[in-house]
Amino acid sequence: MNTTTKSQSKQFIGKSENKTVYSILFIIGMCHLLNDSLQSVIPAMFPILEQSLGLTFTQLGLIAFTLNMVASVMQPVIGMYTDKRPMPYALPIGLSFSMVGMLGLAFAPNFVMILISVFFIGIGSATFHPEGSRVAFLAAGPRRGLSQSIFQVGGNTGQALAPLITALVLVPLGQFGAIWFTLVAGLAVLFLFYIANWYRKQMITYSTNQKRKLENRSSKAPKKAIRFALIVLIFIVFARSWYQNAISNFYAFYAIDSYELTIAKAQIYTFTFLFMGAVGTFIGGPLADRFGKRNVILFSYIIPAPLAILLPYVNQIIAIGLLSLVGLFIMSSFSVTVVYAQELVPGKIGTMSGLIVGLAFGMGAIGSVALGSLIDWIGLFPTMIFVSLLPLLGFLTYLLPKDEKVAEWYS
Repeated sequence: MNTTTKSQSKQFIGKSENKTVYSILFIIGMCHLLNDSLQSVIPAMFPILEQSLGLTFTQLGLIAFTLNMVASVMQPVIGMYTDKRPMPYALPIGLSFSMVGMLGLAFAPNFVMILISVFFIGIGSATFHPEGSRVAFLAAGPRRGLSQSIFQVGGNTGQALAPLITALVLVPLGQFGAIWFTLVAGLAVLFLFYIANWYRKQMITYSTNQKRKLENRSSKAPKKAIRFALIVLIFIVFARSWYQNAISNFYAFYAIDSYELTIAKAQIYTFTFLFMGAVGTFIGGPLADRFGKRNVILFSYIIPAPLAILLPYVNQIIAIGLLSLVGLFIMSSFSVTVVYAQELVPGKIGTMSGLIVGLAFGMGAIGSVALGSLIDWIGLFPTMIFVSLLPLLGFLTYLLPKDEKVAEWYS
């Protein structure tokens, strides 16, 4: 690299570190919405599949398990690999796998074919999340929390569309209605080719010296303390993921059983929780930039915990209000936990994103099977009582080092 190129590279890096590229953040956030709306089709189909194919709650849990486990296992692996060898064009290629999976889902005649289709969608999701998070990091400038929130709110909004997908598409059209979402996948692929071109240019000018500085700084930090903090963070993500999956996958059945609602009307409850969760995801990042990541994580659990405990005992009107508040608060830490992990282990953007987001999928996968089996065994109401206690695990946040302490480790 000649002197002029080095000078230009340093100038570019200096600018990119001090400037938030909102246009890229909004596009990658939109792609996240499209990607996760594809995933949301799967739990949205649960009431349809239960009726048309006669699936049990355990089988429905296994479908969610396949999707989430493939994504969770692959995400940190892909993140670790791309930390060393970034792959910008993995983004559109991954969504192409999801497009094939959606096509298969529309025509799947049995449980096995549904699992195979879901596997392809899981591969697409596993590829998208760590690389998408890296794009958000590169475009963040000084606003790391806000950047990750813009990225993550797209995903949570996509998940929130599941009840609407059920009510507006799958109830009238049935399983075949999933074919319309191949168009959604195709649109995401087009957007991601644009993102991949920007991402590739960023990596060409990315400073090797900058990477080495981060690696040298991270080597001075207390490894045992970092390892312990990551373990605590895992338990916190575990609590949120199980609770989120319980509401998004099974609360519609609880509403149908308890309040004698139709499938379409029961989706209002799930939509309320997921939509307010998307709002919480968006506001959590800016709040973390101002008040600290650990503080936001802590209050995202201790505020909704008593509301979650009340939820199984209230009537259908109060339930909507409680679901909106619980969703708003508990999901406000979604993007914050990713940024917190990335700051615990600097220089490992894809790995930490893959670990935390992938872990959320993985915990959700295990939770879907466990909770589905628990419902088959003891019923909906006792299971919802158990689920209501999960936010109490958020008190483990007190064991995490404060933001100032983490900053000291890398000063």
